[in-house]
Amino acid sequence: MYDVKKGYELAKEFYAQYGIDVDKAIEIANATPISMHCWQGDDVAGCEKKEDTSLTGGIQATGNYPGKARNGEELRADIETAMKYIPGELKLNLHANYQEADSFVDRNEIEPKHFDKWVNWAVEKGIGLDFNPTYFSHPKSDKATLSSDDEEIRKFWIEHGIRCRQIGEYFYKKTGKPCVINHWTPDGDKEVPIDTIGPRQRLKDSYDQIFEATKDVEGVIDGIESKVFGIGAESFTAGSHEFCMGYVMKANKDHIIMTLDTGHYHPTEVVSAKLASIFTFSDNVLLHVSRPIRWDSDHVVSFDDETRAIMEELVRMDKLKDTYVATDFFDASINRIVAWVTGMRNTRKAMLAALLQPVDKMKEIEKSGDVSARLAYKEEFKAAPFALVWDYYCQQQNAGVGLEWLKEVQTYESDVLSKRN
Repeated sequence: MYDVKKGYELAKEFYAQYGIDVDKAIEIANATPISMHCWQGDDVAGCEKKEDTSLTGGIQATGNYPGKARNGEELRADIETAMKYIPGELKLNLHANYQEADSFVDRNEIEPKHFDKWVNWAVEKGIGLDFNPTYFSHPKSDKATLSSDDEEIRKFWIEHGIRCRQIGEYFYKKTGKPCVINHWTPDGDKEVPIDTIGPRQRLKDSYDQIFEATKDVEGVIDGIESKVFGIGAESFTAGSHEFCMGYVMKANKDHIIMTLDTGHYHPTEVVSAKLASIFTFSDNVLLHVSRPIRWDSDHVVSFDDETRAIMEELVRMDKLKDTYVATDFFDASINRIVAWVTGMRNTRKAMLAALLQPVDKMKEIEKSGDVSARLAYKEEFKAAPFALVWDYYCQQQNAGVGLEWLKEVQTYESDVLSKRN
C-alpha cells in the first residue's frame, strides 16, 4: 500500500491552487446521509411469511449467485458487513414486505410492531430508517393497485399506504430521524389503453385519501416516484413523470416531494438535467441512484459520467443538503455484498468528487461571459487527483483503502454466505 497520507497532502496542494478546502469537502460528504436499500441482499424477496416470494410488477432480479439472505437475521448480518466498508452517514431503506410478523399478515393489516426487529437494530446502530409501500408481488397487484377500477382492490392498497405512513412515523419516533417514504406503483398496461385518464384520476384520488387519512403523521417525508415503463407495462404507466410531477406541485405540501430515479426515464433522458427544474418549484427532492442499461433500471451504481453529473449539479446549486439521497439497485448475478459496497461507495465517491471543484470560481467565470475558460475549468477537474483524497477519507473512516475491503468480503462469503442453501 502506498503512503496514503502523503498522497493526500499532495492532493491538498493541488486543490489549494484553486481555493478548495479539501477537509471541508470531506466533512460535507461524510455528513450527508445516504439511504442504503435493504433489497439488494435478498433479491427483493422480503421477509413476509408467505410461500410465494416471486417478483411481479415489472421487477426482475436476474441471476442466482449463491448466499442470498433467507430471513431478516441473515439480511441484517449481511447489511452490517457491507456497512463496514461504506464510509459516511447512512440510513437503511426498507420495503413493507420486509415485515417480520410471527405469522402471515397481509399488507393492509401491517403494524409498526411487525418491524420492531428492524427498529431495535437501527436504534442500536444509531441510524435512521426509510420506508416504501410494497405495491407489487401480491395477488391483488396483478392488474393494478392504487389506480385499479376494482374499488375493493383499490381500497386494500389505500389502506396499505395509510399504514405505511403510520409505520414511518413510528420509525421517526423510535430513531429520532425523519423517515422518507417512497411511493411507487407498477400500475400500467402492455398496450396503450383507450382510457388513459381514468387510471390517473383514481391514482390521484388514492394518494389524496392516503395523505388525508394520515395528515397528522409527524416526521415523515413522502416521495412520489414515476417510471416510464415496466415489464408487462411497456406502453402505459399511470404514474408517469408528468403525473407525479403534477401531483407533487399541485399538492403543495412540504412533506410531498418528487422522487427522481436515475433508471426510470427514456435512455436519452438524464436526471442531472431535471434537477434544476424541479428545485425551481420544490425545496427538496428524493434521489434514487441506480444505473440504467437499456430496459433494466437497477444495475449497481457506477462512478460514471451521469452519477458524477448529478452530484455536480446538486453541489453547484447548493442543493445537496436539500436532497434525500438513496440507492436502488439489485444484482443477483454477483456477490450481493460486493454489489452493495461498490454501488454505495461510488455514490459517496461521486459526491466527494463534486465537492472538490472550484464552483464559486467557475460561476464567476461564467458570469463574466468567458465561456472558453468555463470549458477549460470543467475539463481540467475531470483529471484532478481526487482518488488520493478519496483513499485518505476511506482510511480515516476505517472503511478500507482501494480494494482492501474486497478480500474481507470474500472471506465472509467463504465463511458465511457459502454455507447457506
